[in-house]
Amino acid sequence: MDKRRMFSINEDPRSATTLPGTFYHHPDVFEQARERIFARSWQMVIGAEDAVKLPKDALPYRFMDHFLDEPLLLLNDENGHLQCFSNVCTHRGKILVEHPVRLERGSIVCGYHGRRFGLDGQFVSMPEMQQALNFPCADDHLPKIPLRRWRQFVFNALEPAFDFDAWVGDMERKVGFLPVEQFRFAPERSRDYLVKAHWALYCDNYLEGFHIPFVHKDLAATLDWSAYRTETYAYSNCQVGISKGGEHVFDLPADHEDAGQAVAAYYFWLYPNMMFNFYPWGLSLNIVRPLTVNLTKVSFRAYVWDPSKLNAGAGADIDLVEREDEAVVEQVHLGTQSRFYRHGRFSPERETGVHHFHRLVGTLWGNS
Repeated sequence: MDKRRMFSINEDPRSATTLPGTFYHHPDVFEQARERIFARSWQMVIGAEDAVKLPKDALPYRFMDHFLDEPLLLLNDENGHLQCFSNVCTHRGKILVEHPVRLERGSIVCGYHGRRFGLDGQFVSMPEMQQALNFPCADDHLPKIPLRRWRQFVFNALEPAFDFDAWVGDMERKVGFLPVEQFRFAPERSRDYLVKAHWALYCDNYLEGFHIPFVHKDLAATLDWSAYRTETYAYSNCQVGISKGGEHVFDLPADHEDAGQAVAAYYFWLYPNMMFNFYPWGLSLNIVRPLTVNLTKVSFRAYVWDPSKLNAGAGADIDLVEREDEAVVEQVHLGTQSRFYRHGRFSPERETGVHHFHRLVGTLWGNS
């Protein structure tokens, strides 16, 4: 199977066909996506904002739990700067830090043979190595992992295929007027869902408003379908929801590119698996994590800015919308396994976001 060619998507949505059913169900494709898609992407370090608040705090974690389990270490150095390193000792490969901890001695010490590293990841010392030649060398330091911050959120990548600013910059331009760093995490409004479907089918569904009148009756009642639109950027896109009645909308600055429009929601997707849904009350963040070819974990994390605007407008009943999406995506997952399903066609008017996603998959897959 020539996967590079089969995932090539025509740039013209009027002529293009979607990713083939094979992409969603072939186990070899799913395995290759770990490296071709996710190892080259930016991913959020969930909970980082609370776990490493003080100098010398350290948080061990996996890049993507139960999918791409690369052991990493996030730490706050002596100067209060966040750093990220491999959490694997460069001597014999033991995990260095096993639990969240404050490194009071100002160093990382391997519990296997006593190899010591500074909080900058540099090798410091190790017992019984006096006779070793060409020691220490560059391979004895901890590999440093790319780490970036957007507002209150922390992201990293193993081998990023694109620049962080190119990835997040359009979202910053669009919602930069919001004090996102002041949004408060609301655990009582946050939860995980298990969806019995391929991760990319969940993204496909998110990336088009085409299904809203058919699947989300309550949501459709709040939005002006004729004004609903999708804007595509380099590595992200945004669906702009306009309020049907003109209420429960953003107070946009006079110089905003959408000034004068009754915007009820900005639905941002960042390649390949992250959704930032901005409402007048705050942010609903969706992180889509593959578990198996047939199972996906979707983490909903709510960040509230204005509690008085909760339970109204486009962001009123997110749990209901998720349940409706989950049901239809699971049916699509079953259907795309059919021996008679090859691929679909895009609605040029309503599925530009899905086409954009499939184009990115095809382009970046072929370049990996």
